[in-house]
Amino acid sequence: MSANASAPPLLETRGLTVTVGGHTVTAGLDLTLSAGERLAILGRNGAGKSTLLATLAGLRAPSAGEVRLAGRPYPDLSARDAALVRGWLAQTAPDPFATTVLETALAGRHPHLGRWEWESAEDARLARAALAQVGLAGFEARQVATLSGGERQRLGLATLLTQAPSLYLLDEPLAHLDLNHQIASLELLARQAEAGAATVLVLHDPGLAARYCDRVVLVFGDGTVAQGPCDQVLTARTLSCLYGYPLKELADGGRRWFVPA
Repeated sequence: MSANASAPPLLETRGLTVTVGGHTVTAGLDLTLSAGERLAILGRNGAGKSTLLATLAGLRAPSAGEVRLAGRPYPDLSARDAALVRGWLAQTAPDPFATTVLETALAGRHPHLGRWEWESAEDARLARAALAQVGLAGFEARQVATLSGGERQRLGLATLLTQAPSLYLLDEPLAHLDLNHQIASLELLARQAEAGAATVLVLHDPGLAARYCDRVVLVFGDGTVAQGPCDQVLTARTLSCLYGYPLKELADGGRRWFVPA
């Protein structure tokens, strides 16, 4: 779906510098992401991909520059205002309290509710529909603590679907998932993009990034990045430099895959 030409980007960075522990992740990054666009973030372990994504989500302050959500800088937004626009999926989800699968999915509706308002039957319907989309229909009464790692990851995605944001920010959403559920999750996110949502995914497989994303940001770990359309940025030469290991490109039916040389 094409973005409204008069609408501001769903996500925009201006001169964004991100640092952690004296390590520079990005320096002066300018980035825009509009409705329907899909962006992958790739890089080696420890390069700062998760730190960058958390900064894009407004969960940590940049060292310099700013991040704008639907045209507004994060400091101007309340937590609820931000949550009505962007959804966040962390690598791991702590579960300090005993809760059921349905109750966890329903947490996605909290930004849409008043302070003293309870979830409605419609909220429950949306949560059940989201659980069905990730293959967790029939799990509603299960305790979250009894789920496998892959089931818990899919529950996190269902909670985001229940939240229904315009911008999805997902940190390694394929972690713990088998191949079947990896592709199913990426196809599901592709459908959200077709419906107008923007997505940012931290991934480890450049072939999946090339297949399911329009654009990519490569985080090299020294403050430099490369960004642009996947067709232009994702090359065997650039990825070999990124990962510090020689890769070669294989083409199959119009799709591109990258494997060790």
